[in-house]
Amino acid sequence: MARMSWSERLIDPKSADRRPRRAAYAIPTLFTAGNVFLGFISVMQSFQGAMLAATGASGAEYHFALAAKAIGFAVFFDGLDGRIARLTNTVSEFGREIDSLADIISFGIAPAVLAFAWGLWFLDPAMDPAFREQILRAGTFIVFLFLLCGAARLARFNVTKNPVPKNPGRPDRKYFVGLPIPAAAGMVAAVVYAAGSEPVSAWPLTIGWLGVLALLSFLMVSTWRYHSFKELNLKSPHSPLIVIFAGSLIYLIWNYSQPVLLLMATLYVSSGIVIRIGGLLRRAVRPRPPHPEHQVG
Repeated sequence: MARMSWSERLIDPKSADRRPRRAAYAIPTLFTAGNVFLGFISVMQSFQGAMLAATGASGAEYHFALAAKAIGFAVFFDGLDGRIARLTNTVSEFGREIDSLADIISFGIAPAVLAFAWGLWFLDPAMDPAFREQILRAGTFIVFLFLLCGAARLARFNVTKNPVPKNPGRPDRKYFVGLPIPAAAGMVAAVVYAAGSEPVSAWPLTIGWLGVLALLSFLMVSTWRYHSFKELNLKSPHSPLIVIFAGSLIYLIWNYSQPVLLLMATLYVSSGIVIRIGGLLRRAVRPRPPHPEHQVG
């Protein structure tokens, strides 16, 4: 007897067009619901950390670290729900819409709240009040810009069919146009987590932090190329090198999570910048075709 695949097992036998069972559509939705829950937990932990830091009590770092971890796990859940929907043939318009709503909570609002509470709100009160007020105003705008660009990124992703980046890559690979909002949120969480989650109070660090947020905002609405890794097939066999790499990565994250996660987030965010600069340099050094001479006569 031939072995049935997962998608075949989930087919409704009463359906004439071999549609999956109704219960099968709940599988990717559960992961999306977990995504929303983790975003909610992150916001609540950011609030608790901010309140403890404001009163001078200890434990704020613990709550900020939990907020960053919740965003990190939400990134993992977000990567699974779409793949599971395609694996079980349960892709639907409802799933796409609820996934976008979940993303704006977990990767828009949650990292914006964390970025503001951790990196901006606790500026040294002993500094010049006018200068501090200007940093707070500019920082509030940049944090809002991060959220706004993330929402615009999601809207563009939803309405664009087969988007083509400004610098197309290999035809056998799939790419995102602009930095995906989960990657931007993951970068925010990785920085907070790697820094020990202690609120920032020195103004040079705050300005540097706002520069990172502004860069992430720009990358999300840019048309630069980012690898999507969607050509990786979970059902196909992989070489032993892939297994060794995955096992090593899990070991490193388990034992050295702070630097490894920050390095992973930085490499992915930087990849689009490097690819874009490389494309500009190649076009600059590429010899231009000679112009035909104009003859008079």
